[in-house]
Amino acid sequence: MPPSSSRLQCNSNSIGTNDNNSQNEYERRQETYVDKLQNLRGFDDAFELVKLVVEQKFSMHRAGLCLVLQGLPGNLGAYHVLGSNMIIVNKHILGLIKGIKTTEQYNSYLFTVLTHEYLHSFGITSEFRVRNMTFEICRSFLGENHPATIMARYEPWSVFPELGALQNSFDRKFEFIKEFDKNGQSYIS
Repeated sequence: MPPSSSRLQCNSNSIGTNDNNSQNEYERRQETYVDKLQNLRGFDDAFELVKLVVEQKFSMHRAGLCLVLQGLPGNLGAYHVLGSNMIIVNKHILGLIKGIKTTEQYNSYLFTVLTHEYLHSFGITSEFRVRNMTFEICRSFLGENHPATIMARYEPWSVFPELGALQNSFDRKFEFIKEFDKNGQSYIS
């Protein structure tokens, strides 16, 4: 066999090895994020993870947001008040999912909703665009079949049909979450 053929074969094998290494590295990275999501200790942990992946995926960062829990209609998971620093999340949905679903499902829902509303906080008003961005984040960092990715693709109501039984009214009471976006807040409040 001529030397050039031998070199060509050697190079093609190393290319295949690099592709496998890249795929293994990608899968290990996803496993790391799945583990981080599974082990969230609260709203602030969830939001720190959201900010990390949004910055890595889209090079976007914003600090100083606050989280408010409010009873909302069952078809409204959360919303961001345009031009404000508030993300309002439906406490009835959180309570229902936490009470009857797994930690993985609860954390996946929380991550998906916070990611979606965090993206809106950048002034992105297109619901279609934010949904696609949320899906891309979930798929890239958690994998195609992760519950968060499925929720981002099809909406949480398709994963949790129980949500349809929730009340359809707004509560007048709000709960401000004190331990939220701690790393993004300055000493001047």
